[in-house]
Amino acid sequence: MEREHGSKPGASGLLDASNANVDRRERLRQLAMDTMDLSKDPYFMRNHLGTYECKLCLTLHNNEGNYLAHTQGKRHKNNLGRRAARDAKEKGLVPLVPDTKKPAIKKTVKIGIPGYQIFKTIDSETGQRSLRFEIDYPEIEEGLQPRHRIMSAFEQRKEPIDKRYRYLLFAADPYETIAFKIPSWEIDRDVDSQSFFSHWDPDRLRFTLQITFKRPSPLA
Repeated sequence: MEREHGSKPGASGLLDASNANVDRRERLRQLAMDTMDLSKDPYFMRNHLGTYECKLCLTLHNNEGNYLAHTQGKRHKNNLGRRAARDAKEKGLVPLVPDTKKPAIKKTVKIGIPGYQIFKTIDSETGQRSLRFEIDYPEIEEGLQPRHRIMSAFEQRKEPIDKRYRYLLFAADPYETIAFKIPSWEIDRDVDSQSFFSHWDPDRLRFTLQITFKRPSPLA
């Protein structure tokens, strides 16, 4: 195999491995940012120097993203397991013996995708852009309510990874799960201003979700 003048044997492999590690850390950080609420993390602390600490692992982090990536790592997860085992021992709890029987898997025959409408609005005062999704589930199973979640570009396997976007998913049996590609902008979750809200109407069998982006930017 030919190599460029001045390059060292194996250098390409080292760079590929380094890039893979960088991509992996970025995927973990993005996943954690989409799924975790730092205000509810008992081990997250900001110190007097303006940096962040993990009180469980006694590690320092320059920013929240770095801390979130740390929480997805092996060291943090191992320490969480040890802490849970110690707490259970101190409380005198006996670990449960895992049930070896496999739970019955419910099989649902899918009937296709639900009908939906999407509304785009711009606040005339703040310039904030909002998306409102209205999903109709006339044949939803009795007793169920639709679920939704935001998935990062690193989790999906349908399209090439593009950090500029993420995906909003809606699910309710017996319908197929549907997904919408939305900009990866920061979402305004202010409950008081109704910037972010969801509502299930059991009479009309319609699920409504509105998300508002903090920074005004042109929609793609």
